Formats: sequence, structure tokens, C-alpha cells
Amino acid sequence: MTKRIDRRNFIRGCARYSLGFGLAGVVGFVAKDTIAGEWVWQIDPFKCTSCGRCATHCVLNPSAVKCVHAYALCGYCDLCGGYLKPGHISRDTAAENMLCPTDAIKRKYVEEPYYEYKIIEELCIGCAKCVKGCSAFGNGSLHLQIRHDLCVNCNECAIARVCPSDAISRVPKTDPYLIKGDFNKGEDV
Repeated sequence: MTKRIDRRNFIRGCARYSLGFGLAGVVGFVAKDTIAGEWVWQIDPFKCTSCGRCATHCVLNPSAVKCVHAYALCGYCDLCGGYLKPGHISRDTAAENMLCPTDAIKRKYVEEPYYEYKIIEELCIGCAKCVKGCSAFGNGSLHLQIRHDLCVNCNECAIARVCPSDAISRVPKTDPYLIKGDFNKGEDV
């Protein structure tokens, strides 16, 4: 003998299952956001080859990747490889002599022959031209970082997918930045 379900019990059963699936979906959605919020994307400056893809492959325009300056490593040089184009005609700050296409690096005279270089993050597009120039010069005090106040923390970072040196990875939110010259953390320089 088959048990017959009346209309009222059928509607109650459907409502219970709908409510149960709905609550499970909400809990899953909240748990997914909580888990995703514990990890962020980071660029390892020791692996980065300054390919320029951070500027072109980020879902944001301009990119959430910005150049940062490790002042402890900087030589404060008059002939900064990250500031001036290779083979430049003169050492002045005319646009045709500067390496950065957006004028995101400012230099300030300290004393002969030293200059201080500051990155204006709002102007930086993450093209890595200055990073490549600085690394070619020898000290490598300029490097790229994903700025987490700008990054939308995509599940699959578009830049990480195309990074030729596999320099971009997920790290715990408690350790969001790897900085060259951060001697307190014990990284090799």
C-alpha cells in the first residue's frame, strides 16, 4: 500500500526543503567569502622578472600592482637606472630622459651626488620598466607589489595565470607583503 500525501503536507515538505537548501547556500556563500578573505595575492620580488604583464593583465585599470621602493637598498644615485633611460642624453629630469612612462617617480636632491626617489602610487601602472632598470643597475631597490587596498582578490588572478616566472601566489592575509631589504623578516637580499 502506498502512502498518499495530501496537498498541505506536500507544500510544507517543499517549504522545509527550500528553507534548508536556502540556509545551506547562505552558509556556504558566507564560508566561501570568509575563507577567500584569509588569503591574498602576493608578488615574490626575488622571482619577478619585470616582464610588464602586471600592467596589462590585471582586471583593474590601472593595475592593482604598484612599484614600491626599498629605501634600505637604494644607493640614492644621481644616475639611477630605474629613473633615467639607458643611454640618456643628460641627467636632467626632462621627460625624454625619464624611464617611467607616467612620471610616477619623483626625485629630490639630498646632497651631491645623492637623490631620493619616491614612487607616486596613484600614477604607477605597474609596467615594471623602473624595476627592470633598477635591477640592471645592480641594487634592485625598486620592486612590484599587489596593493591589497586596490586588489579585488580574484579567485584566479589574471596576472598569476600569465606570469612567466611564477612569482605570484596566494599567501595568508597576515603576511601580505614581501619586501626586498626587510631585514626584520630575514629575507636574503
